Amino acid sequence: MDKLAGMAMFVRVVEAGSFAAAADASDVSATMVAKHVRAIEQRLGARLIHRTTRRHQLTEVGRLYYERCRSALAEVARAEASANELRESPRGRLRLVAPVSFGSESLAPVLAEYLAANLDVSVELTLDNRAPDLINDGYELGICIGEVGDPSLVARPLKPYRRILAAAPSYLARHGRPEHPAQLRDHACLTLSYWGAQGGLWRLVGPNAEVAEASVTGRFSANHGAALRVAAVCGAGIVLQPELLLADDLACGRLEPVLPDWSYRPVPMHLVYAQDRRPTAMLRSAIDLLVARFG
Repeated sequence: MDKLAGMAMFVRVVEAGSFAAAADASDVSATMVAKHVRAIEQRLGARLIHRTTRRHQLTEVGRLYYERCRSALAEVARAEASANELRESPRGRLRLVAPVSFGSESLAPVLAEYLAANLDVSVELTLDNRAPDLINDGYELGICIGEVGDPSLVARPLKPYRRILAAAPSYLARHGRPEHPAQLRDHACLTLSYWGAQGGLWRLVGPNAEVAEASVTGRFSANHGAALRVAAVCGAGIVLQPELLLADDLACGRLEPVLPDWSYRPVPMHLVYAQDRRPTAMLRSAIDLLVARFG
């Protein structure tokens, strides 16, 4: 028989004063109540209750067992209440993983807003350009650029990850503005060093889905897009970086669009999380916010 149910029934017998009263309170037969108590006594190898025709009296073992059962059942009740609180109102620690540029430039401000609205939640954000491994690394949420191949994850589509071209007004004033991707070979282009040889070949998609491959060169490369953005703002050349990373510089004029009808082929982006039939309020609210902002 279920150990926890048996403990609860034993406590009910003690507090109700008899098997019959405990049976009435539990809406079961007195025989079933007796079976629960006998199962505990057999498991412990000790009698818990002295039973006579007039009264039931706890043995010394029974008194000790009753006290410990009450304490254990109270802990179970508190655990279930805590779990219900997590489902009903956002609370706890939310662990997320996201690509470096998206996480630092776009996700972090939204998470700060989420924290302001949910005072019982804390957030731990990890920035990593590798594909997230939610289950093994203990993350509740992840941002994945590219297709999601893990069938155990829920993948909510977000806006595609789009990379665009931009340069500082000072650079364009000195070197002119290219009118077609083929002219990029005559410009100083800022490239990602970890792309290796591929960093010098920009495959761009333009009007009517036209595709152009531009062989680019430049004297400045870096392993992080934020460094390339700063170099572009300082007039070092033309940068190809995520639209979200360059948005503020474009809005205030530190950078200007280059070949605005062309961009690197957009890549799918997803919000991913493990399947859970009863997610916590913290997880539900975070998912709803991120899909509303980036979906």
